[in-house]
Amino acid sequence: MNNFFDILIIGGGPIGLACGIEAKKAGLSYVILERGCLVNSLYNYPANMTFFSTSDKLEIGGIPFVSNNIKPTRSESLEYYRRVTEHFDLQLRLFEDVKSVSKEGKNYRIHSSKSEYEAANIIISTGFYDIPNMLDIPGEDLSKVKHYYKEPHFYAKQHVLVVGANNSSVDAALETFRKGAQVSMLIRESNIGERVKYWVRPDIVNRIKEGSIKAYFNSTLVEVRENEVDINSPDGKITIQNNFVLAMTGYQPDLSFLRKLGINISDDEKQIPEHNPETMETNMKGIYLAGVICGGMDTHMWFIENSRVHAGKIVKNIIDS
Repeated sequence: MNNFFDILIIGGGPIGLACGIEAKKAGLSYVILERGCLVNSLYNYPANMTFFSTSDKLEIGGIPFVSNNIKPTRSESLEYYRRVTEHFDLQLRLFEDVKSVSKEGKNYRIHSSKSEYEAANIIISTGFYDIPNMLDIPGEDLSKVKHYYKEPHFYAKQHVLVVGANNSSVDAALETFRKGAQVSMLIRESNIGERVKYWVRPDIVNRIKEGSIKAYFNSTLVEVRENEVDINSPDGKITIQNNFVLAMTGYQPDLSFLRKLGINISDDEKQIPEHNPETMETNMKGIYLAGVICGGMDTHMWFIENSRVHAGKIVKNIIDS
């Protein structure tokens, strides 16, 4: 079959690209399938986002990442990974979703939304950004409830409730506040999240302290309606005026896809897929994991700077097998 490859990579994020680079360097045939645009998850980050990592920690393929700042921005990262893709002339097929994978003899047959492939090995590098954690409350299906935040201008002069207390929530709250929104934050715990970027934390703490942004700590959202929301707080039920809810409640990997492939998932709350940390191979021979997906529901375990090495481990194991 013409569409046979030594390696088929599912996911065109930074780690998927790194796997393609290693495969090309090793002289293996490969193709990368991405259901969205190039580095789709990064594209969907907030427009003004700044990475926690320095640019050198985001480099792949030995190509320097030169940034105007110590911490690179979303736009700089999109430019970098696009140029890396062009530099290596990576075999990448965008807006192509994998529908099914089946075992046929020693190889795997892959059906996508556009074609059919056969591969000796599969690398899954699908990240975790496609499935938001839902609130499961009445009114969550209203169009005013957003699980992804892009940029602040849209929310000018609106009553905005930001749900969450980590980086995405804090960024959304500060940016919409500075574009003229009336911002409130809903936080399950008693304080801002520990993972909030250290250079941002003083800003949000001071805005809350001065009352510019109203924070409801130890509280939960219980219902959303067209013009208001209900909150359970330590003081009882509170109803506040509201135009938009930014539910920055995090995201989760598509573990159901892994289960369909026969990959074992731990039965604890972390739901970590079974894989050998030395080779990244799963319990299914010839199927490998790379990047954030390796951590299951513990989505803060892996990120670009500490999972770049997965690509080299996988390709080495394939060559040695």
